[in-house]
Amino acid sequence: MPTSTFSFSSVSGLTTLLRAAGFALALLLLTSTASHAQTWMVSTDTYVKLGVVDKFGQLGAYTAKFVVTNQSTGKTYMLDKQIPAGQKGVDVIFPSEPSEPDYFKSDRNEAGTAAPGRYVWECQVSGKKVVGGFFEFEKAGNDVTVIEKRK
Repeated sequence: MPTSTFSFSSVSGLTTLLRAAGFALALLLLTSTASHAQTWMVSTDTYVKLGVVDKFGQLGAYTAKFVVTNQSTGKTYMLDKQIPAGQKGVDVIFPSEPSEPDYFKSDRNEAGTAAPGRYVWECQVSGKKVVGGFFEFEKAGNDVTVIEKRK
């Protein structure tokens, strides 16, 4: 039956080798990156801010129901906001992130999206339209420029 031998000197050598490799990796990561081209990242978020205000504060507390309809697809997205007494109005962002506690969603709980196209919106208080309008989302595009290092 074969037996294996274990030597602390081989473990010690491996430990030393790993330390040296880690030190070399740290030096590599800390060296200047001047030889690399300057690179940029980009992101684009398309959204619109909608708002309503009871200008003279006559209602006190109320519920504002925002309704946004995509004219291309016919999909409607809604968001109810509770406005406490003393805070005459509120602004909301469409589309809102589904991770938010309150977000624009369809009757099937689909989150609103910023798909290109024309939208109409309104805000209802006590079942009546109090304000409204329209907006359009255009196609968005991004360009990234890589700036080469001067030689």
